[in-house]
Amino acid sequence: MSTLTLRSVRPYGGGEPVDVVVRDGLVETIAPTGAVPAAGEVVDLDGRFVGPGLWDAHVHFTQWVISSRRVDVGGTNGPDEVVNAVRRALHAGAPRTDGVLVGYGYRDGLWTTPTSLRALDEAFPDDPVVLVSGDLHAGWMNSRGAERLGLRPDDSGVVAEFEWIAALQRFQQAASIPVEAYGEVAEAAARRGIVGIVDYENVPNVREWPERVAAGVRSLRVDASVWPDRLEEALAAGLRTGDDLDADGLVTMGRLKIVSDGSLNTRTAWCWDPYPGADPHAEHGCGVQSVPVEELRRLLVRAGEGGILPAVHAIGDRANTEVIEVFEELGMPGIIEHAQLVRDADFARFRRAGLVASVQPEHAMDDRDIADLHWAGRTGRAFAFGSLHRSGAELRLGSDAPVAPLDPWHAIAAATARSRGDRDAWHPEQRLPLDVALAASSRTKTAVGQPADLVVVDADPSSCDRDALRSMPVAATLLGGRFTHRAV
Repeated sequence: MSTLTLRSVRPYGGGEPVDVVVRDGLVETIAPTGAVPAAGEVVDLDGRFVGPGLWDAHVHFTQWVISSRRVDVGGTNGPDEVVNAVRRALHAGAPRTDGVLVGYGYRDGLWTTPTSLRALDEAFPDDPVVLVSGDLHAGWMNSRGAERLGLRPDDSGVVAEFEWIAALQRFQQAASIPVEAYGEVAEAAARRGIVGIVDYENVPNVREWPERVAAGVRSLRVDASVWPDRLEEALAAGLRTGDDLDADGLVTMGRLKIVSDGSLNTRTAWCWDPYPGADPHAEHGCGVQSVPVEELRRLLVRAGEGGILPAVHAIGDRANTEVIEVFEELGMPGIIEHAQLVRDADFARFRRAGLVASVQPEHAMDDRDIADLHWAGRTGRAFAFGSLHRSGAELRLGSDAPVAPLDPWHAIAAATARSRGDRDAWHPEQRLPLDVALAASSRTKTAVGQPADLVVVDADPSSCDRDALRSMPVAATLLGGRFTHRAV
């Protein structure tokens, strides 16, 4: 392993410049600049600021890679705008996936005109069209697109949750994505200071990520999750959470990902109260319970017996209550992914049960209006990062990319400001202190003996306002003491 000296860097918060000596992938020495002999290559950083390398705790990496190849229908305000965007893409010769024109990013929760099968059939009678919702939980398609995916949508043209997620997985596997595309996206992440991701993609992660590393994708550490349909395969292989899956230790066995409910934008998050206009007695008036409680309990026990730890998606307040109760009953720690709406009485239960809240602050900025509409009167406890922190819960920040960009600086800015653009802070009482947001975006400390997973930035985060955090210039990223990004 090489030896490296980072000369004249300062910790976040200021202070006198120090030299950081890195040897064999670890921080060996931190001392005032010039106080100890330099070792190996010397990189003068001219007083820039150094901190722990950043992690994104929730990513769908293949979806993020693919998203750049899909027609962007985000920001549209109704079916007519979506049709126009797709029509322009067709005229421009947009690429297709297995013969299907795929769009991504529509969010219909605030639309006054609903989606319809007829609208897409009339606009595109000869072209298979499939549009992926911005939250990944639904697809809107025409008849030709549905036929290609083996689906039967109703008059809305939308298929959601269980059936959709399975179809999207099959369709995605049919797409040919070169390993170079994964490498380019991983390198882009490193340019934003990212050293690691938790990949919750519903694909054979434990096989595919070591293959990518062997093929040269070496810019990130990866926790590779497994979904219930591949749990028995992982157990049979003797895999346990934390096991190395490649020779260099870049890929580790992650957690069992279980989806217990739907999403806010699709109005399928499982809540105690019905959605506006929904029949409270209807099957899905309060959202969708994706996994029955008994099956959730069985999966947690089965995975735990083999040393695979759980991460459970829970967005609605009823989903969070039910999931917490199962964890409490089993006496098993774990991660709750999203925790977007939580009952007041349940915040303290995160800490008591030893549960980590893995949250995505940029979602609060994207979804504040739809939350105000569909969770009216409850948004004081929606995306309630401050309440979770004050309750003593451990927090981890992520993006859920491609639902939000793979950029922890966006998450940090959203968590600490609760605002974006020209809008006032939304429920500012739920802001996080900067030091908490930074700690929730990393796994190490800048300290002797720690892994040399580091980020060097041009500005001190503690002196940056919201927009400066969001656009933070990253001068260098180091993973185990080697540069994965270097602009100095």
